[in-house]
This record gives sequence, C-alpha cells and structure tokens, in this order.
Amino acid sequence: MPKPLVCVLLILSLFECAAYAQSLAFITNQLDNSVSVIDTQNQRVIETLKVEGKPAGVAVNRALKQVYISTPEGGGFAVLDSDKLKSLRTVKVGGASLGIAADKSGEHVFVADWYENSVAVFDAKTFDKIKTITVGKSPSGMTVSPDNRWLYVANRIDDSISQIDLNKLTIRNTTKVGAHPFGIAVDSKGKRIYTANVESDDVTILDAQRLKRLATVKVGARPYAVALALNDSLLFVTNQDDSTVSVIDTVTLKQVAVIAVGDKPEGISSHPDDSHVYVANWFDNNVSVIDAKTLKVVNTIGTGEGSRAFGEFITQ
Repeated sequence: MPKPLVCVLLILSLFECAAYAQSLAFITNQLDNSVSVIDTQNQRVIETLKVEGKPAGVAVNRALKQVYISTPEGGGFAVLDSDKLKSLRTVKVGGASLGIAADKSGEHVFVADWYENSVAVFDAKTFDKIKTITVGKSPSGMTVSPDNRWLYVANRIDDSISQIDLNKLTIRNTTKVGAHPFGIAVDSKGKRIYTANVESDDVTILDAQRLKRLATVKVGARPYAVALALNDSLLFVTNQDDSTVSVIDTVTLKQVAVIAVGDKPEGISSHPDDSHVYVANWFDNNVSVIDAKTLKVVNTIGTGEGSRAFGEFITQ
C-alpha cells in the first residue's frame, strides 16, 4: 500500500477515535430522580445530574448538543446541555411523558404522552409547542427515519405502529404488530422497523415505507427495547424477565445468541463505533457493555437506582 494512502487512513482512524472518545451515555435512574453520564471511552460515570419527575426516556439532539429526558411524573421533559453537563430548563407537556425523540436536523422534539394518546411536537430552539398529534393508545417508543421524513411511534395498548409524516405532521399509516410494542428501531437505510413486543415475547419486523409485516421472531420474556449494530447485521433485544439480551441475525431473521446481562434489562443503545451495545439494568442499577463482535459482556458500570434509559441515549 502506498505510504500517502497509509497516512490518510491513519489520520482518518485517529479522527474517528477522537470523535468516539467524546461519546457520552445518558442513563436515567428513575428511582433516584437522576441521570448518570458515562464517558464511554473510560467506561465510568463522570457526572450525576438531578432530574425530578421519575426520569425515564432519553433523546439526543446532536445539532444543538442537547439531551432530552422525559419525566412521566413531571408531565414533561428536562433539557440538558450535553457539553457542559448541566440542566438548562424543563418543559411541560401534559399527562405522562415517556417516549421522546429528536429529529435528525435538530429542529424538533417529539414527546409521547402515555395517558393522552398523543405525540407533542416542540420547536427545539424556543420549546414552543407546534402541534399535538393523536396516535394510538399509550404511545411509548419512537424513532425517526434516517432521511428525517418519518416518525415511527409504538402504540402499546393498541398493538400497533403509527407512521407520522414529518413534513405534514399527520399520520400516514398505522399497522398492527405483536402484543404491546414498546421499544422501536429503524435501520440506517430506513428500510426496516423492529419492534419489541412485551406481551407476545417477540420482535416484529416491518417494511418501513409501507409498514408491511415481514417477519416475527421469538425472543425472551417481556422484550423491552431494541438496538442495531455491526452495520445493521445484528439486532439486540432486552428481555426484562430473563435478564438477557437476544441477538437476531437481520439477514436470516433467526435468533443467534442469548447474552446474560444484569437483572431486568430495559433501555439499550448502540455506541457510534457500531461495535458496542449498552444495556441499562433496572434492578441491578448498572449498565452492561456488550461487544457486538464477540457477543460477550465486556464491562459493567454502576449507575443509579432504577436505571431505565429508554431511547437512544448515546451522543456522538
């Protein structure tokens, strides 16, 4: 290999390492009313922020360097500065906010209201409410498509997924999945959606454009949330009542591994390096770090009481 090319590749590699070194994981500790901030390079908690209202959901706005924390008992969400690691403000929504997401451009924040069966849309700069969209019963997990065109919402009690057009802020489609979908993920190409169905102990795979059901894969007891890694080739699913993470091959759509983690695993998110997966363990008050290549737990990091981290909780 020519020396100039080797130098270029080395520089790119160092740049990527530097970017990943800045990645922080924001873990909601619901019973502590706090958020643990993990430095993912050093694998340790570097700050604990007080957030009242039983914090649960997490969303990252990379454009504005902010993190949003839903507070079900506070009826809204907290806004954190992801650089300075401090609280900026709180925003009122209504009933019981749970699922939370930010769009890819960093312009909007979406908050699912569990009791009001709606998704509130906020301006990410002013935090004015732009619109409230009625969805199915008990909306929970949400995710935005890579092209920033669609918001997908898991309606737990209705056993369905809603697709919201982000240009019109209206529902385009709704389709049935398994029993009580909760966590949800879309792949990096915007082609497939994966939902963790708590009561049917399985994962539904949908075509992201038409919401057509492609497959159903059985996993462990009470699957809670999902995350993709290794270029979308593997799907990781937290099984609450088994204290495990199921691993699904997204080509064969078969479960290929079951990994023991902490007690009552809930939130799960992939690191920007695409090779590590972080799992928040509710009953053990810690986070398991999984190597996606070896499918082994490589570290356990103590956090706070009742770690949930529901959503996409790692910055980059």
